[in-house]
Amino acid sequence: MPPFAYSLALGATLALAACSMSQTSSHSLMEWPDLLERPQPKEDATIHYGDDPYQVVDLWLPEGKGPHPTVLMVHGGCWTTEVADRTIMNWIADDLRKRGIAVWNIDYRGVDRPGGGYPGTFLDAAAAADALAANASRYNLDTSPLVATGHSAGGHLALWLAGRPRLPEDSPLRNGSPIKIDAVVSLGGLPDLVEAARPPGSGCGTEVVEQLTGGRFEDTSVPNLAPLGVDQVLINGLKDRIIPTAYAEGYAAPMRAAGDDVKVRMIDDTGHVELVAPETQAWAVAVEEIEKALLHRHSRESRDPGTRGSD
Repeated sequence: MPPFAYSLALGATLALAACSMSQTSSHSLMEWPDLLERPQPKEDATIHYGDDPYQVVDLWLPEGKGPHPTVLMVHGGCWTTEVADRTIMNWIADDLRKRGIAVWNIDYRGVDRPGGGYPGTFLDAAAAADALAANASRYNLDTSPLVATGHSAGGHLALWLAGRPRLPEDSPLRNGSPIKIDAVVSLGGLPDLVEAARPPGSGCGTEVVEQLTGGRFEDTSVPNLAPLGVDQVLINGLKDRIIPTAYAEGYAAPMRAAGDDVKVRMIDDTGHVELVAPETQAWAVAVEEIEKALLHRHSRESRDPGTRGSD
């Protein structure tokens, strides 16, 4: 695979520049080098779901035979391959592995790659997610329940993956049999693409949303797929300068009105990087919500064995 695409130099990309410039004013906030210059933990296996170098998934397996509870993980980076790839999630993937949770950490072609954008980026995310169902028995992965978590642009894709069963019948993004996602934990996500495309936008800028969607929001922006019918938790840093904090409640309100259970948790003294750093308060909250979702579903099914089939 090509080397990790995140540049540590200030100004390498709009997103990194904005992040670095905004966070240098406060020593309490992490900057990207604080995370990326650490030793990299290593995945247990890499699975290819296509021919492109970014059409791959890294699997993180806990010790023991399993079956292993599983999290589907989606990286961010403004949907742009040159900004980030899946390895930015390695530290929290390793943390979940140590906690006995398997991680299916997907990659996909960004809007800057041949075949990326609309519909390619979405079809890649969908194929990578569905590859979990095809490989679950091989690696003894328990996907009932399945929790998806994503950071930044990955927060959008994690929610979108949960909404795939509600895609319009004529959408080019409909394909296969979508793997069932039971809960989503979004970390500083951009769930509403209509809002993200409205100036001034986020640290990703507004142009990238046009590249991603081609102006189509009916099958790309999650609120247009409401209700998703899955529990959703949005975790955001109150000092995040990349993703406006207003995005969370701005998304949650109409989703709740449509009937979804959406929780918003704002974390003090937290920017954008802390959301994917395993020692932080923000990640502790994320783990709490992930474990709660896994346990909650299992407890429901133990009380009612027919629960899964009735969803």
